[in-house]
Amino acid sequence: MTATSKTIQQPKDFGFDADALALKDVAEKFFQDNLPTQKLHALVAHDSNLEHGTVSRWDADLWQQIVDLGWLMVSVPERVGGMGMSAVAVATLVEQAGRAALPGPLVPTLNVSYILGACGTDNADAALSLICEGSTFSYAACNKSGSWEHDTSDLVIEGGKLTGEVHFVQDAQKVDYFLVNAKLVNDNQGVDTTLVAVPANAEGLSIMPNAIIDLTRDQARLQFDQTPIENQQIVSAPGKALEALRLATPALLVTISADICGAAEWQLQTTAEYARTRKQFDRNIGFFQAVKHPLADFMIAIDLARSHLYNAACAIDFEPEKAEQFARMAKAAASDAAAFGSKKSVQLHGGIGFTWECFVHIYMKRQLHSQTLLGDASHQRAKLAELILSQS
Repeated sequence: MTATSKTIQQPKDFGFDADALALKDVAEKFFQDNLPTQKLHALVAHDSNLEHGTVSRWDADLWQQIVDLGWLMVSVPERVGGMGMSAVAVATLVEQAGRAALPGPLVPTLNVSYILGACGTDNADAALSLICEGSTFSYAACNKSGSWEHDTSDLVIEGGKLTGEVHFVQDAQKVDYFLVNAKLVNDNQGVDTTLVAVPANAEGLSIMPNAIIDLTRDQARLQFDQTPIENQQIVSAPGKALEALRLATPALLVTISADICGAAEWQLQTTAEYARTRKQFDRNIGFFQAVKHPLADFMIAIDLARSHLYNAACAIDFEPEKAEQFARMAKAAASDAAAFGSKKSVQLHGGIGFTWECFVHIYMKRQLHSQTLLGDASHQRAKLAELILSQS
């Protein structure tokens, strides 16, 4: 992140520069050429047996192309070999990945890079260097109740051993490392929230996949049984993990919101095209108000969500003291757009919209999943109210 302690007024164009626009164009063409919707459907929806809901479906060769393009490094600071691009540029990349419903750990890895960047320790920089080399990460913090609060993890490190369970870990079957949120028990200093980098093949770690509706992602419960932790794996400074997580929270919300906005744009364009070509009563169905009005409402919802998205991303770059407020507004608006658009995209496709062969169900399921990540719209508005009241 490029935010500094000194506030700079946001530019009128949200800070889009030539690099951000070039990244958007390259990403858009890459996904059009390499992950058209027909290929996506064949990859993740070839099997309609719900008993196989824990399977991780993705194209490892396609993912390697993404790594080779350097997209894992876009949010990694330049001081450790990354690109250090703006949050606005990162959002443009993720929006295109969401529009393609990319099956891969791009968002989890980008989010971890923001957390590691906020940690600012030598061990965190070493972990960032792993990302620059192509390694992937996912943040592991949720307790059994699904709390996204940063201080509610049930994991404990005591005597150099990590024990306990963490839930709802994203793309757990795809990543190389987990950034684990745990309580470090210290005889002299008590209990301290700590961030630890743990390899996916670590001793004592069991990955137990969940069955979820989202065909483009996987999710798992991690169980640690006396997993050994070395000092170099601890990436947060003593007593500073919660502050690092607080600083990174706006970026985490922005990346998920960008993914939602991209997927929503696909839903809108695909449904609008269907309305222009499907005929009923000797007219294209888009002629009827019952079809055209919901599509217009969906377009407005996406525009609202995208405006909030880039306002929040720009705040990370220029107005860090407002970034969390704007990011929670963005996630709330994006979740609302996802809920409305997913319902209408299926409904307006008529009977075919409810079939497995129709592509819209892939995006509907991804959007339902994305709405809950880091909290849905109601959660974000409640947190927003707390934040505003605390400042008054």
